[in-house]
Amino acid sequence: MPRILGIDPGSTITGFAVIEGGATPAACVIDCIRLPRIDFPARLGLIFEGLSEVIRTYQPDEMAIENVFVSRNAASALKLGQARGAAICAAAARHIPVSEYTPTQIKQAIVGRGHADKVQIQHMVRILLGVTGTLQADAADAAGVAVCHHHHSRTAARMRVAVSTTGRR
Repeated sequence: MPRILGIDPGSTITGFAVIEGGATPAACVIDCIRLPRIDFPARLGLIFEGLSEVIRTYQPDEMAIENVFVSRNAASALKLGQARGAAICAAAARHIPVSEYTPTQIKQAIVGRGHADKVQIQHMVRILLGVTGTLQADAADAAGVAVCHHHHSRTAARMRVAVSTTGRR
């Protein structure tokens, strides 16, 4: 069973979740890194260090991360992109393959439609992973990224088997 690290990057809160794959995914950890109000380069360093520690502790086989959502504020999008970069570097330093998913892909995989709100994501993540209690929104989003990757990789594996047994695409 592969272990998947899901990341919801942020410059003030970075959510992370590690799940065990298999027929029914299960949560190993769902949490977030809360970053202090310090200079931005130092926060990027804390994201890298925090996720490096998560990787050392939980030994994931793969990482999935949410793509940058570009809104009206270009400065926010740039900061989010840099936070993503720090997270990706933590995985790359350990030679962990990284997959990227759009917010719409994640919402469709978790809720079944691409315009779900955070409350729906939190609710479905709890159901899909058998988590009791409430989840912080960024941590639930990270778990959603991991579950999305789990669904996509299982579907891709089934497609490879179908192609290899039938010889058709």
